[in-house]
Amino acid sequence: MDTILGPLYIAVSWIIVQFHSFYSLIFDKDSGAAWGLSIVSLVVLIRICLIPLFVKQIKSTRNMQALQPKMKAIQERYKSDKQRQSEEMMKLYKETGTNPLSSCLPILAQSPFFISLYQVLNHIAQNKTVGVIDQSLLESAQKAHIFGAPLAAKFVDSAAKIESLGASVTNVRVVTIIMIVLMSASQFYTQRQLMTKNVDLTVKTPFMQQQKMLMYVFPIMFAVFGINFPVGVLVYWLTTNVWTMGQQMFVIRRNPTPGSKAFAERQERLRAAGKLVEDPAEVAAKQAAEEARQHRQQPKRQTKAKRQTGGAPAGGAQNRTRAGSAARDADTAGSGQGAGKKQSLEKKDAQGGKEKGGASGSRTTKSGQRKGQQPKHPSKK
Repeated sequence: MDTILGPLYIAVSWIIVQFHSFYSLIFDKDSGAAWGLSIVSLVVLIRICLIPLFVKQIKSTRNMQALQPKMKAIQERYKSDKQRQSEEMMKLYKETGTNPLSSCLPILAQSPFFISLYQVLNHIAQNKTVGVIDQSLLESAQKAHIFGAPLAAKFVDSAAKIESLGASVTNVRVVTIIMIVLMSASQFYTQRQLMTKNVDLTVKTPFMQQQKMLMYVFPIMFAVFGINFPVGVLVYWLTTNVWTMGQQMFVIRRNPTPGSKAFAERQERLRAAGKLVEDPAEVAAKQAAEEARQHRQQPKRQTKAKRQTGGAPAGGAQNRTRAGSAARDADTAGSGQGAGKKQSLEKKDAQGGKEKGGASGSRTTKSGQRKGQQPKHPSKK
């Protein structure tokens, strides 16, 4: 490991020494402020150099979010053919210009520097020169303490080793625990900010579940592995977490993901400032919807008695009963009168029928008599 990362040891130690020389003009050269600020400045320098990779990470993450439905469809279609599934995935990445590894580039790029810093501080704890740090700088670094904890001390170090660095076990463990908690909390907040504000809520994809899982996994990982990190490495990692959190807040505010909560908030800010030009048709539709919502009347809340009687007053049932009985009486009376009229009409019709029948009968008789008469024989004439 030392042979492969030897050049990086030299680079990291040289950068720290240069910053230490600068801060020694302000603070004591053996103080924790001079050495601690040197580590913080190393982080800032590395993160500034990684900004282009961070931009690629943002674009890749958004592309992966947009491609999740298509990727899921490919997985379902070629569930039994893994080779064809991989080919279709690669084809999709190529067509859309997406690199799945781009989202991991910042972490991968700074990992060698992280390992190199860890080894440099580990050499200091073992009283070994490393890179450009000679014996005088080594002694100065060993004297540096941050809130009473040496830069090279770890939570799991023995009491004898910590005392050799000029500190107590209690100071080292209290400082390391506080820094681990802050490191885990900053990581959790950063991931939660990404999930709640900068995720397209119109598309439900497995990517959101993965991000939600990482929101809880990463802080736990930092808490577990943090006890094995020297105080100087905890300073490095806490600084990079704070940088990531601030950088993400800036990006979410200025360039949020379309469809996310942060995007809607940004549109409202631009609209309030008069910097957002919208389609007049969309503005009219929004105004009409808002007016309809304001003029819409909510139904009045009814009591249990009203709900049981269909919304009528308590005495409504009695009134309806009385009205119904009155109507039935009126109908009965009306039907009686109607029956009487009907009987009188039937009598008149019967009498009329008899009269008509008599007249018709007489006519029939006369006609029958006429018909019944036999014509006289010509001989009788």
